[in-house]
Amino acid sequence: MHYVSLIIEFLRGRPAAVFWTVALTQAVLWTLVPAMFYSAPPGEVPMLLAIGHEYVLGSYLGPPLAFWLGDLAFRVGGAPGLYALAQACIVLTYWAVFTLGRRIVGTRHAVLAVLLMVGIAAFAVPSPDFGPAILAAPLWALALLFYWRAVGERERGYWFLLAIALGLLLLASYVGLILIALMAVFTLASPRGRYSLLRVEPWLAVLPFLIVIFPHLAWLKGAYRLVMEGIGESAASGHLSPSVWLCLALVTTHLGLGVLVVFATGWPRRRKERAPIIDRSPAQPFSRLFVYYFALMPAAIAIVIVVASGELGPLDRVAPLVVLSGLAVVVAAGDRVPIYRERMVSFIWFGFLIAPPAVVVFGIMLLPFMASVNLRVTQPAKAEGAFFADTFQRRTGKPLPYVTGDPHLAPLIALGSPSRPHVYFDWAPERSPWASAADIRAQGGLFVWPATDNANGLPPSLRSEFPDLVPEVPHTFTRAIQGLLPEIRLGWAVERPQASAK
Repeated sequence: MHYVSLIIEFLRGRPAAVFWTVALTQAVLWTLVPAMFYSAPPGEVPMLLAIGHEYVLGSYLGPPLAFWLGDLAFRVGGAPGLYALAQACIVLTYWAVFTLGRRIVGTRHAVLAVLLMVGIAAFAVPSPDFGPAILAAPLWALALLFYWRAVGERERGYWFLLAIALGLLLLASYVGLILIALMAVFTLASPRGRYSLLRVEPWLAVLPFLIVIFPHLAWLKGAYRLVMEGIGESAASGHLSPSVWLCLALVTTHLGLGVLVVFATGWPRRRKERAPIIDRSPAQPFSRLFVYYFALMPAAIAIVIVVASGELGPLDRVAPLVVLSGLAVVVAAGDRVPIYRERMVSFIWFGFLIAPPAVVVFGIMLLPFMASVNLRVTQPAKAEGAFFADTFQRRTGKPLPYVTGDPHLAPLIALGSPSRPHVYFDWAPERSPWASAADIRAQGGLFVWPATDNANGLPPSLRSEFPDLVPEVPHTFTRAIQGLLPEIRLGWAVERPQASAK
């Protein structure tokens, strides 16, 4: 008698329930783990919040939507609210792929596509690091869903939803230009796409698209050079060339998916080895072409762009480029998908779901006792922000209005401060038009930098711009799990408001 695992039975009988269980379980894990164990937001989230706090129409990092939503989530729910927003984006991405898959390959195979997405690293470990790429992923997936409904199924009302989705995608990340270009080519190259252009809806949909993106376009007209300089400064590739880094990133992010596929095919297997089969109605040639095109071409175009420009820019996070990878594998697998060694595959899949957050937790708890690894998420942001805000309040009688100094510490302390002060980019003043050195002299502010010795000399950039600044005795902070790591020593100085200084 052949054993059939419980997950296969659920997949056959309750595929929609399997989808929601998987999507929500992953979301809960990656919301609770950072909320409980991170004492500071990961990656570039502090900088995102510093810019989002100003609600500008754009910045040197690109379009504003992710920055606005990040700040709103932080205002409502603090750091846990931001992690929940990131996971809402992942769930919405899964739902869009699932809904698209149901219309192309049926519900069961659509769930298989989402199960494979759990093995795509871009939707797991980096997901709490909310930013333009995380927000772009669901908008990209929704745009593909609406485009399929409008062109593939000729439901003309979806052109307007597609226009709004593409407009929001461009407000999230310039990577959306790749999808717009690919959709234009696909529409003109396919008979069904050309037929859809004979209707009035796609032409009318241009209007809501322009309405959505017009404010940012107006801002971009005067800030084009600033944005191009910011795009050219991505440090994600490290010592590798940007094109090599992107190729490696695309390969490594699919390693988990590849492992699941290899074990599910049973390779190498015995000739008479049996396997449960998940079947579907045959996929149409046009739908297969649609899936393959939009699964493979975004990454190919991204590689061409990076090779030609020599810069990663917004392509330093690959999540939007790989949203259809799982669905493409399922379409390629055929109408009858045998799943060999389903018990082993189930354990491996659960490992991809549970192991990454578990590794993060154990890493935070054990690494400080094993090696001198300074994890950014263990920085005591609240304690640092509270100390400096309270010190400024006691000395001047006013809330802390501005923070500047080190480009990593200043945004972190600003979000940890109860008053949420503005961050002045002393290292690049043109990138923080909402503040200036004159504002700090008039209203006061805090200067902070890493202290390496008791001499606590001012960094040269601060000394040249604020020659009268007097540094204070460095202050030390301890992490929640200190281990073998040295205490955090921060140099700092206070600029009193002009009225208080008199």
